[in-house]
Amino acid sequence: MTAARTIEPGLRIETVNGRNPASAARLAVYCGKGKTVALLGSSGVGKSTLVNTLRGSDSIATQAIRASDDTGRHTTTVREMHRLDHGGWLLDTPGMRELQLSDAGAGIAEVFDDFVLAAEDCRFSNCAHTSELGCAVQASIADGKLTSERFNRWRQLAAEDLVAPVYPKRRR
Repeated sequence: MTAARTIEPGLRIETVNGRNPASAARLAVYCGKGKTVALLGSSGVGKSTLVNTLRGSDSIATQAIRASDDTGRHTTTVREMHRLDHGGWLLDTPGMRELQLSDAGAGIAEVFDDFVLAAEDCRFSNCAHTSELGCAVQASIADGKLTSERFNRWRQLAAEDLVAPVYPKRRR
């Protein structure tokens, strides 16, 4: 949970036991009338088990965890909608083997908008945000307004070519 919060401060995280109705019930607030929730994750992590628990049924086929390596088994092969008693819908999905993002740059810019805004105040428009004089990003990290962990994540995503270079357009 700590690792997730360093990426996005204020991120709401719910840990649940997918087999325990009282634990899984904490997710009901997200699944109310007029809401549709998609469960995404790797194969065998318990998405279908969680749907069964939230529905109070065992209508979706699941498999036991492998004893040899304590991992779940891929069972779900199609996306399927499941109505909940209180009016919401759950979308159970097959396990992901790969996640491809489209238009990742816009989403990342939104998640890291605090860095993008700080970068607009850098002294130089081509600031690399490392050791340049007048770097507003490094100044904000030093002041504790931004964290170095999130900065490193932002830089890592840029290095993976998921976003445009970290040089923002200057305000005029």
